[in-house]
Amino acid sequence: MLNNLIAAMEKAIQELREWPEKTVQVFHHNDADGLTSGAILTRALERQGYKVRRFSLEKPYPAVLRKIYEQEGKILIFADFAGRIAPMLSDLNKGRNLTLILDHHVAEASTDPKVHNLDPDLYGLKGDRDISGSTTCYHFALTLDTANRDMAHIAAVGAVADGFFVDGQLVSQNREAAMEAVQQGLMEIRKHETGEQYLLNSATGQIPVPELGDYLDLLGGVGYYQKGPDMGVKVCLEGVSPESNQMVEELKVIRTKIFNDEIARLRSGELKQEPHIQWFHVEKRFFPMGVKMIGAFCDAIKDTDLIDPAKYLAGFQIIPDEIPGFDAITFNEVKISMRASHYLEEEIRAGRAMGLNIFLPEATNKLGGFSDACHTLTAATTVGIGKEERLIEEMEKILKGES
Repeated sequence: MLNNLIAAMEKAIQELREWPEKTVQVFHHNDADGLTSGAILTRALERQGYKVRRFSLEKPYPAVLRKIYEQEGKILIFADFAGRIAPMLSDLNKGRNLTLILDHHVAEASTDPKVHNLDPDLYGLKGDRDISGSTTCYHFALTLDTANRDMAHIAAVGAVADGFFVDGQLVSQNREAAMEAVQQGLMEIRKHETGEQYLLNSATGQIPVPELGDYLDLLGGVGYYQKGPDMGVKVCLEGVSPESNQMVEELKVIRTKIFNDEIARLRSGELKQEPHIQWFHVEKRFFPMGVKMIGAFCDAIKDTDLIDPAKYLAGFQIIPDEIPGFDAITFNEVKISMRASHYLEEEIRAGRAMGLNIFLPEATNKLGGFSDACHTLTAATTVGIGKEERLIEEMEKILKGES
């Protein structure tokens, strides 16, 4: 499995070295796994003499992809997303650019030989168990040059932050990266009753890795439109600093106020109730936070007394017509994020309730929306503004067995 993935990476790297362009455009997710992925690729490619232009995306939106693929002769790398949309990228590319996908979500094969889908899912590795986006990028960096082994701790941070454990600990390639970091003296792993605790050794002392993951998530999500992802990548490569700490504290204040204001609105009756789904719409009230925060807000309230534990929770947020680093771009879309209460999670795991990854993408597709990575218990897609109620109706039909 891993050997076949490495062989595919070697082939892609050979093409990379032969490609005349020496600037690489790296597009990566804005959560902790995406920021660590972007950091690993930036350093690895710069060590090879490439100039790196880095863009943090909340999702690989079709409008953004169309703009990216107006180019020709470029080197484009997608990290921590796009594995599933390799056919779409192939259609957009038409052999004109060298494209590498370093994702770990459920994937589909590329249909363009210039689009190398290096998603481990295609090679028998599970992205929600064996290998994170950061660890995938780490293996790519190692294949590029074994000197990049010194970034094992960055890969491990992304893996821990992504939260995919077996019996409370990392396994497979994620665990190997963490053990390498331990051997280098950059991490410590402590056993406890429910699994393992991961600690990063830094110049200022030990940092629990889950806390660092939250720190990066806050920079990338709350600070998305305020250069937070750039600071997050800097933290991955150089460590926490007084400057990053100050930014995080300021972002916490913003998040707390926006979340508290929205909770007050929901308590006043803004939460709409359907037979199987409860939902709300924040419109543009979450700006300047990124749209990742609608999912974070759902996580924050899904097990509170606000929420009916027997119903799925859905939140909508309008996507701003702005991507940091891009020219003006028009979306006219909303993002929907869905979560399940602890009770409903258990029902889904037991097969008594439908997983989010089944009915949300199906309903979204019926309305011409976009879905690239939906999990069983957490899912998000986008649809055109004005289609929100129809999307809820389509999901209700599926859940009632009418579609």
